Amino acid sequence: MSTTAAAPTRVLVVEDEESFVDALVVSLEREGFAITVARDGVEALERFEQDQPDLVLLDVMLPKMSGIDVCRSIRSRSQVPIIMVTARATELDTVVGLEVGADDYVSKPYRFRELVSRMRAVLRRRSTQTAGPGSPQGDESPPGGDSVLTVGEVTLDVDRHECTVRGEEVKLPLKEFEILETLLANAGRVVTRDTLIDRVWGLDYVGDTKTLDVHIKRLRSRIESDPSNPELITTIRGVGYRFESPRQ
Repeated sequence: MSTTAAAPTRVLVVEDEESFVDALVVSLEREGFAITVARDGVEALERFEQDQPDLVLLDVMLPKMSGIDVCRSIRSRSQVPIIMVTARATELDTVVGLEVGADDYVSKPYRFRELVSRMRAVLRRRSTQTAGPGSPQGDESPPGGDSVLTVGEVTLDVDRHECTVRGEEVKLPLKEFEILETLLANAGRVVTRDTLIDRVWGLDYVGDTKTLDVHIKRLRSRIESDPSNPELITTIRGVGYRFESPRQ
């Protein structure tokens, strides 16, 4: 009885530093990935349409078109995992990259093993999301399992990926949606930072917690009446976050 080997994970590497590309491609191919390379932003979008990769490793600083604009363009048509690579690990770079839909980011110079761990973590997370109800990965979903979560004036339709706040639909990027889903499922209770990171980024996430803070900040900007004085998502210092239940 013959068996068919699983196809290798296709990765689009978008990087213009030739010496850096050569070493990265060799290392990733040794890990079993199938690599396509684009050396500027315009070529990245062309390669993305042609090859339909499973993951995009995207440098921020690119010729012809910035990585931020490439990310925004890809995210407008696809939910493929995107990891952004930046040589400038400032909060601004992080905020902008995550705001346009990147799943994670790494700062140069990085350790190759850390990069591979992050790549596999976002791929595993996406596999969990597409497996659907009843899949073996179902235990990672927020408790409760309800398709529609409503707390006060916020309603989340998990199956439709729709969010309504005070009667108005609010578009949420994937990670913000998942954070809000976890918080709503535990409304009135503190959700620790580690729990949020585990549920949204996976148990083997190796990045820093600033990523979570950035997403919480962006989420507040979309659903709070006054993001500078949040009343829905409150910070419990040293512990985590809580979605406040309506006062009786």
